[in-house]
Amino acid sequence: MHAFTGLSAELTHSQTWDQGSEMGWHDEFTRGTNIPIGFCEPAGLWQRGPNVNTNSLLRQYFPRGTDLSIHSAEDLACVAAELNDRPRKILG
Repeated sequence: MHAFTGLSAELTHSQTWDQGSEMGWHDEFTRGTNIPIGFCEPAGLWQRGPNVNTNSLLRQYFPRGTDLSIHSAEDLACVAAELNDRPRKILG
């Protein structure tokens, strides 16, 4: 949740999450951040474009089934920084 601290209102208006069981703590997230959570429809792939793309990028670093608890917060922050700093064609 601390990753959302200090973000502008435009970036914290709401979040749309996938339907996975790992998202079961959405109430705690909303209480801690005041960011409402919406969920994609289970078969609504058109609603999950950025999610599907991000997951495929993350799989380059962490194959499916990887136990993320074996990685330090610094390791995860480095991966996040690399993904966030990737050039985006749509953004020029």
